[in-house]
Amino acid sequence: MLTIDIHTHILPENIPNWKEKFGYGGFIQLDHHKSCCARMIRDDGKFFREIEDNCWSADTRMKECDSQEVHVQVLSTVPVMFSYWAKPEDCLEISVFLNDHIADIVKRFPKRFIGLGTIPMQDAKLAVQELKRCKEIGLRGVQIGTNVNQKNLNEEEFFPIFKACEELEMAVFIHPWEMMGEQNMQKYWLPWLVGMPAETSRAICSMIFGGVFEKLPKLKVAFAHGGGSFPSTVGRVQHGFDCRPDLTAIDNPVPPKNYISRFWIDSLVHDKNMLNFVVDQFGPERVALGSDYPFPLGENVPGSLIKSMDWPNEKKEKVLSGAALEWLGLSKSDFM
Repeated sequence: MLTIDIHTHILPENIPNWKEKFGYGGFIQLDHHKSCCARMIRDDGKFFREIEDNCWSADTRMKECDSQEVHVQVLSTVPVMFSYWAKPEDCLEISVFLNDHIADIVKRFPKRFIGLGTIPMQDAKLAVQELKRCKEIGLRGVQIGTNVNQKNLNEEEFFPIFKACEELEMAVFIHPWEMMGEQNMQKYWLPWLVGMPAETSRAICSMIFGGVFEKLPKLKVAFAHGGGSFPSTVGRVQHGFDCRPDLTAIDNPVPPKNYISRFWIDSLVHDKNMLNFVVDQFGPERVALGSDYPFPLGENVPGSLIKSMDWPNEKKEKVLSGAALEWLGLSKSDFM
């Protein structure tokens, strides 16, 4: 069965010194302190994450994919690179650099990789400009954050970006970052364990209540990490809509549950019961394999949970590749 992993992250092996170029800090640098390893460090010297060469080497990725029986990876940048806080023109330059890197890999290995770009969401005009260029260089969509400088995705300033994505038939992958409340729960890795699921639900609910899906019915959006906490709290969300429409239905009168089939989620839930739950809830055609490769909070062997399920092969195939193909507007023959 064709296996497509929609949730993988990649970086260029070498990143420019943006602080030196732009004249202010906060950007990520790579310290290649030993063979096949690098430290991601903010230019103020603060350590962010240790990575290995599978985070930048297409050859290493393909070898690991072969051993894990993953045929195609969808590439997107590491969310810390979004740089929405930077000056818009500077964020655009970073986006172009990252997008060209991904496009080059896709061009060299079109049967193995699909590319998603990043765009300067803090400036809609520049974001649409780079979105159009992403399509021109062969990327199939964009990855964006769950918020933009703590502004929710339903804000009017972002609507032209989503509208352009629909018109250009560019898929959107929404990944948590800059988690709300992060500074109040630093211990125990809670921003990643608690904040990320809540952050994804924040984005989903903002787009539902804000009417984004209602206004743009052909917009193709997928959310990371199994939709975060949304699948398990949608009953509460719906009840809130029913009992307090004066607070929840002010921008969109359509019940939240009506949108469950309108967007995709990835399969990264780490638990058989939860995977059964979200697939029953959303349908196998709306749940796509996502592993968060190559990071430790992801699935160690992408697709292994899906393959272990007591499902007929037809259902497994929908989750392993069918949902991804529909979301991206591709067909199986593109990779045969």
